[in-house]
Amino acid sequence: MSQSSGSSYGWVVVAVGALMTCVAFGSMLSLAVFLQPISEAMGWSRSGISAAATIDFLAMGLAAFFWGALSDRFGTRIVVLLGTMLLGAGLIGASQATSLWQFQLAFGGLIGISAGSFYAPMVAAASAWIEHQRSLAVALVSAGMGVSPLTVAPFASWLIANYDWRTAMLIIGVVALTLLIPASLLVRQPPAPSTPAATNGADIPDREWTVGQALRTPQFITLALAHFACCAAHSGPIFHLVSYAMVCGIAPLTAVTVYSLAGFSGLGGRLVLGVLADRFGAKYVLVGGLFVQALAIATYLAVGQLGEFYALSVVFGLAYGGVMPLYAVLVREYFGVRIMGSVFGAVSAFASLGMALGPLAGGWVFDTFHAYRWLYVGSFAIGLAAVAVALSFPSARRPSQRSLDIERAAA
Repeated sequence: MSQSSGSSYGWVVVAVGALMTCVAFGSMLSLAVFLQPISEAMGWSRSGISAAATIDFLAMGLAAFFWGALSDRFGTRIVVLLGTMLLGAGLIGASQATSLWQFQLAFGGLIGISAGSFYAPMVAAASAWIEHQRSLAVALVSAGMGVSPLTVAPFASWLIANYDWRTAMLIIGVVALTLLIPASLLVRQPPAPSTPAATNGADIPDREWTVGQALRTPQFITLALAHFACCAAHSGPIFHLVSYAMVCGIAPLTAVTVYSLAGFSGLGGRLVLGVLADRFGAKYVLVGGLFVQALAIATYLAVGQLGEFYALSVVFGLAYGGVMPLYAVLVREYFGVRIMGSVFGAVSAFASLGMALGPLAGGWVFDTFHAYRWLYVGSFAIGLAAVAVALSFPSARRPSQRSLDIERAAA
C-alpha cells in the first residue's frame, strides 16, 4: 500500500474509531438516563443501580491493559470485534435482568469489559495509521465519546418515553451490534511507517522500550495518577447531571438536553484543546483544562435555572472533554507507537478506576443526604488534586541510550 493511499485509509480507521467510542461509551453512559426509570419500575436504590456504572469502570480498567496488549500482538480488528459481541450481550442481558445483581453483572461486568476494547486500541491504531496530524487523529477518535451524549442519550430517552426501560435497552443493544460488527471489519493493520521517526515520535529507536520499563517511569506514574484524579473528579457530576438537574426542577427530557450540551461542548473541547496542545504543548494545555474543570464543578453548587445549567455545561464540557485526548498525546510523544496500546491501556486502567468512584459516590450521597451538594464539594477537591499532579509531570524528553543501558544492566 502506498503512503498516500495508506494515509487516506487511515482516516477511515479514525472514523471507525470515533463511531465505536460513540456507540460503546454512549451505551455505557446512557445508564444516567435509565437511572430514574429503572429505580421507579424495579424499586432498586439509586446507589444500587449506580453501582453498575462503578462496576463498568472497574471492569473497563482491569480489561484495558489486557485489550491494549492483545491489540499490540494480534491486531486491533479481533479486539474490537470481540468487544462488540460483549457489548451487545451486556445490553441485551441487562434488559432482561430480574434482579439487581443480574443487572449489575450484565450492564456492569460485560459492558465494562467490552468498553475497554475500543478506546485505547483504536487510539493506538489511529496513531499508527496517521503519520502527520496524529494529535488531530487521536482527538477525533476520542471525540466519539463527546458525540455519544448527543446520540445515544437522547435516543435512549426517546425510547424510554415511548416504550419501557427494558425495550429501550434491548433496542440499543441490537443497534450497537448492527453498527459495530461491520465497522470492526473495516479495521486494518497499518502499513509500515515511512521513517523511523514516524514510528517512535523521536530519534530514539522504539525497540529500546519494553512495557516493563515504560510502566516504571515517572512519566507513566504521573500520567496515570493525573488521569485517575481527573476522571474521579468529573465522573460523578457527569453521571448524575440529569438527576441533579431534575432535582433542581428541570423537566426530564429537558434535563437530558443539559447532559447532551455538555457532551457537545466536550466534542468541541477535544478539537480546540488538541489544536492548542500542538501549538503550546500538551502538558500546559492539560493543566489549564484541569483547572477550568475543577472551577466548573464547584460552580454547579450555585446554579439552579435552566439557562445557568446550559451555560455551565458548555464550560464543563469544553474542559473535561478537551483534556481527555491529551493523555494519549503525551503517551505517544514519550513512549512511541509500537507499545502505545499497552502503555495507554495501562493509563486508561487508572482512569477507569477514577471513573468508577463518581457514580457510586453520587448515588450514596443522594441516598444519604437527599441532595448532591457533597458530591460537588468532593469532586472539586479531587479536581484540584488533578491539577497539582499534572503540574508535576516531568519533561517529555525520552531517555538517552545510555540511561536505558544502565537501567537494563541494573535489572
